[in-house]
Amino acid sequence: MMTAAATRQQENWRDTILAGLANYIDAGSIVAASVALKPWQDGFGLSEGFLGALGAFGPNAIGAGVGALIGGRLCDRLGRKKIYQWDMLIYAAGMALLVFAAAPWMIVTGFLIVGLAVGADIPASWSLIAEQAPDDRRGKHSGVAQVLWYLGPVVVLLMSLALTSLGLLGARIVFAHLLVLALGLTFLRSRMKESQRWEEAQRAGGERPRVSTLFRGKYLTSILGLVGMYGFWNLWAGTNGFFFPYILRTVGAASQFQSVAIQALSFAIGMASIWFVFMRLADKVNQRSLFIVSAVIQVAGMALLAVFPLTIPVALLYVFLLQFGGGFGAQSFFQLWSAEMFPTMLRSTAQGLCFAVVRIGLGLFSFFVPMLTATGFTTLAWILTGFLGTSGIIGALWAPRNAGKSLEQLEAERQAA
Repeated sequence: MMTAAATRQQENWRDTILAGLANYIDAGSIVAASVALKPWQDGFGLSEGFLGALGAFGPNAIGAGVGALIGGRLCDRLGRKKIYQWDMLIYAAGMALLVFAAAPWMIVTGFLIVGLAVGADIPASWSLIAEQAPDDRRGKHSGVAQVLWYLGPVVVLLMSLALTSLGLLGARIVFAHLLVLALGLTFLRSRMKESQRWEEAQRAGGERPRVSTLFRGKYLTSILGLVGMYGFWNLWAGTNGFFFPYILRTVGAASQFQSVAIQALSFAIGMASIWFVFMRLADKVNQRSLFIVSAVIQVAGMALLAVFPLTIPVALLYVFLLQFGGGFGAQSFFQLWSAEMFPTMLRSTAQGLCFAVVRIGLGLFSFFVPMLTATGFTTLAWILTGFLGTSGIIGALWAPRNAGKSLEQLEAERQAA
């Protein structure tokens, strides 16, 4: 018979996985949409401008940002459970439009709904994971969600490869698997409990903290640090999708199979890095030092493309360094730190705000990416190296040292400061 502690630990991991599947759906939606762009363009006669706007307002950028802003605030007012449970039904409705799209308006509407729903689910899920994880394993639990973020693209890429010959029908099947997952999550999440920390904060009574609190003192510093560190990194990550196909074509991996295999391998390297580095060390070592090591590795990897001729060894080394360093870098720490740096009744609001600024910023920046790519590959590589370097510098100067501390202890330290 399992002890009470063992049962609670099992429930914590179950809830972490169910909440963390928001990351799978987020990343899976982004990649599925990018894979479907060509079949949609051929099937509905869509223009390049239409596709560009679709990408900017979908789950990869502005749509998700707006959803996070709205969902984060509702999450603090109504509770984590209501948002992360019912949000999946809204997502499923949007995904159903994409599965059965018969006209461009269905694609646009579905994209917007999916983007909003994905964004709303992120702060709810990340808050729940941090609030229910043991104090000495918060990084480990956050890492599971990041592994799922990398797993989503791998599954979607492999499904797309297997279904390539089906054209638009293949894209619909890929979307359908995300629709089924969302409906299943709605059922499974209904059995989850509300965050105990949120319920205790509700029972404590007193005046509910105002949103304006986030724009003062330590909270404002945290928001600026998080947005700067993750925002510049995300500009690299978002632009990577534009120039990575160029790398594959240049080094000779022009076939569909080779391209998908290399991209899937890159995500697998990221998952291994999260599992063997971030999840094992984030709760034990100096987090700032771990972040700096990641930033240095990624800057070095990006600089390779700016300094050396693009060959197969250089491209493979680039893939390894960027994905290995990224596994225990900006995105993993953004999820962890954004949950740790704010009080319970404003935690999701702050996460949603930070996520919104980063994703909306990426959406606006994406309109300028074609112009940047026209300046030449070497120039673009230096610009992206600068983005990663700036992210690393901001993180190195600001990064907190929260390992092993409870959320209550961290909040007490901020209030004392």
